[in-house]
Amino acid sequence: MLDSFFFGALPYVAVALMVAGLVWRYVTNQFSYSTVSSQFLENRQLFWGSVPWHYGIIIILIGHLIGIVIPAGVKAFNGIPVRLYILEGTALALGLALAVGLVVLVLRRGVSPNVRQVSSPMDVVLLVVLLFQVVTGLFTAIFYRWGSAWYVQMAGPYFRSLVTLSPDVSYMAALPLLSKLHAINAFVLVGIFPFTRLVHMVSVPIAYLWRPYQVVVWNRRPNQPPAGTAVASMPQESAGAATRAHD
Repeated sequence: MLDSFFFGALPYVAVALMVAGLVWRYVTNQFSYSTVSSQFLENRQLFWGSVPWHYGIIIILIGHLIGIVIPAGVKAFNGIPVRLYILEGTALALGLALAVGLVVLVLRRGVSPNVRQVSSPMDVVLLVVLLFQVVTGLFTAIFYRWGSAWYVQMAGPYFRSLVTLSPDVSYMAALPLLSKLHAINAFVLVGIFPFTRLVHMVSVPIAYLWRPYQVVVWNRRPNQPPAGTAVASMPQESAGAATRAHD
């Protein structure tokens, strides 16, 4: 019964909530689609956290997608044991890297006073959900080895059944509890996506292609002309001669 709800109904509820939330946020507060970066408030910890996090999560998500779209290619690649070892080791290293990056970002939210003041409750919720997702993913990779092999045979067909609107929950029901929690938390993450700062992932700044240029003046003295402005000047003697000639 629980498997039918979590893997048969929850995915569609999460996607519907995401779509409705994205539309609602765009209509009510289009400006909030930006990243609202806190880089100006604190930069050093942000660098050490965001770099491993972004590189790790992007590559791992691409790997998950490849396992769903082209499972035959993954099976063929894993057919040689050395390739399987390299793939599993690389995935585990990326998982550890993004876990370290995420921990740094979590600590940054709590340690830096400036960042803490601008943190919203949804920022905390997002970090907790992401941290749980990373931990369950790492534990799955450690305690249930060769995930790239069984993922394409279990999770892959399940996600493809979701796309065809005929969810086959038997694939997910056979997985261990840790892997189930990892999948359920992923659906929760999809559902809260529009209400977090992750929404900037769907914003594409194409408006900059036709937006008129802006002139930005930074720290200009009151009597100093704007930067880049050509000011004609002439020697004092020439200026006096020109004045007498005019008279």
